[in-house]
Amino acid sequence: MKAIHPDIVHSRNWGGIEAIVAARLARVPVIVHSEHGYELEMSDGLPVRQRMFRHLAYRWATAVFTVTQELRSYHAAQAWCNPETIRVLYNGVDGERFQPQPQVGSAIRRHLRIPADGFVVGFVGRMVPLKDTMTLLRAAETLAPNSPELHVLLVGSGPELARLREYVLGSPLLNGRVTFAGSSDSVPDLLNAMDVFVLPSLVEGMSNTLLEALATGLPVVATRVGGNPEIVEDSVCGYLFPPGDATQLCARLATLLQNRQLRARFGRAARERAVKHFSLGSMLARYYDLYVGMAEQQGAIPRVETYVRN
Repeated sequence: MKAIHPDIVHSRNWGGIEAIVAARLARVPVIVHSEHGYELEMSDGLPVRQRMFRHLAYRWATAVFTVTQELRSYHAAQAWCNPETIRVLYNGVDGERFQPQPQVGSAIRRHLRIPADGFVVGFVGRMVPLKDTMTLLRAAETLAPNSPELHVLLVGSGPELARLREYVLGSPLLNGRVTFAGSSDSVPDLLNAMDVFVLPSLVEGMSNTLLEALATGLPVVATRVGGNPEIVEDSVCGYLFPPGDATQLCARLATLLQNRQLRARFGRAARERAVKHFSLGSMLARYYDLYVGMAEQQGAIPRVETYVRN
């Protein structure tokens, strides 16, 4: 920092929080820190030493923000800070890259050998314990006997992948009805192959994949945790359910399976919500306003009179 003389240093999450101290020592004019999500162990609270360090670091930063209201409340409480001293800047999604493309979805189904008329329930994310993808498989297993059209599409990889594969192989009701797509650079296409997107996380900050599913025009079923309720309007663009509750998830999926019109209505509302409230352009404008506003206040740059947001 002393070598390159930045006007702004922006650190992210606990893994980079020591940059606040370094920036202060290097006399950086603007120091921004942001918190973007959870790890599973954070659900029981943070260690006292970490809370003390966060308290000091947040005070030394020029600005601190989180990506959801819920994260702001959590980190303010953990760091013994007034929530009003922490801003909220929601993530955004590229509505051009993620949009409904039925023909692309049909091509992906053919490529993956998923029935064209199947009811495809999908998930995209890391295969880790906090995502609790097993609850989705258990719900699908319950739904399967009376739903021959049901198919599950799982996109992603991680340490839980082997256990999930083993569970599917050992289940007569799921074997042959679950596709593991692995990690992929074609997430927009894979989302279009789905009828419903499920996010069964035990804890969650602000899920980018949830935003991407909304922008793709998918009805979503997500756990009522973290920032999910700030993204998903329950019974408007999808459903919220308690974490780990495979029975309620199954019931919600059954409702969507049986009602194509409801799926279409939720999908339209999902796309509208993503474009209206969580666009990439809006997110970039919020970051610009934060950076430039802080830089102006600290005298790092002359006052900027105009800015055209594209």
